Amino acid sequence: MQSLILPKTPAYHALEALVRERILILDGAMGTQIQALGLGEDDYSGCAHGACACAHHSDHPQKGNNDLLVLTQPQAIEEIHFRYAMAGADIVETNTFSGTTIAQADYGMEQAVFDINAEGARIARRAMDRAEATDGRRRFVAGAVGPTNRTASLSPDVNDPGYRAVTFDDLRRAYGTQIRGLIAGGADLILIETIFDTLNAKAAIFAANEAFAEHGARLPVMISGTITDASGRTLSGQTPSAFWISVKHAQPFTVGLNCALGAKAMRPHIAELAAIADCAICAYPNAGLPNAFGQYDEGPEDTAAQVAEFAREGLVNIVGGCCGTTPDHIRAIAEAVRPFAPRAFGA
Repeated sequence: MQSLILPKTPAYHALEALVRERILILDGAMGTQIQALGLGEDDYSGCAHGACACAHHSDHPQKGNNDLLVLTQPQAIEEIHFRYAMAGADIVETNTFSGTTIAQADYGMEQAVFDINAEGARIARRAMDRAEATDGRRRFVAGAVGPTNRTASLSPDVNDPGYRAVTFDDLRRAYGTQIRGLIAGGADLILIETIFDTLNAKAAIFAANEAFAEHGARLPVMISGTITDASGRTLSGQTPSAFWISVKHAQPFTVGLNCALGAKAMRPHIAELAAIADCAICAYPNAGLPNAFGQYDEGPEDTAAQVAEFAREGLVNIVGGCCGTTPDHIRAIAEAVRPFAPRAFGA
């Protein structure tokens, strides 16, 4: 890939140095915080008293389209980012998990994708600048790139196993628009996360390299898969080791796992990656497993104690939280891993 020989950004060099000095902290769940706001349709669409605050319009209901909130409720999103930063996060993720034309098609908001990602990065950057002005500690913005709601490796039709609802080029184009928006908004790195299908991730990697070539510099890329159940495999059937072998060509800044599992169940899979990968390892588990109502009951101290075991065993370089985690979880995790050295890796 052409972008592999591009110069690294200053933020890339800074992160490379920091990740060898101490365990860095990623933020926690965005959805958990948004749900707590209790927003309604008018809040999502920005259409109060008949006036739409968003420059883009769709006839589809927008409640649940969390990514759109960067355009319609920017102050609320910025405050969530700021709270995570002040809880100890070194890196916060943009509110763009579903910020592709593929995912936004469910809401008829495909035309807003570039703006969602660019503004999502700007909002996170403002929050990190506020945090740095408060305590003098530098923070970084990770452009969040989710898996989309389609899979390139598997057929959604049990009667037609050869059928695919999306192609590699469809994904490459969708991810390309997203990543270009994140770069335009000032993201320091790109986080390809919650990967259940490695072919989708490969399309995102390809798109990132194309965007880096246009940008003239290479941003750090974090790659995070998800183990979907007790099989210890991704939805597309790979073990953690196979997943690493499939993406190592990207020369990622980090590889790791997030979502689906709590820390206790994630530990053996993180250990498997840590034993084979020659880059930094990132882990951000859920706050345990959801209860019968889809809520997460694991408290900050419990989650932090389990994540601290990752650090104690020398398995990780970056840790944070996924579904169900809050600023209190991140604060507890940051304190729990503080005494431990980061995992040694590479040359």
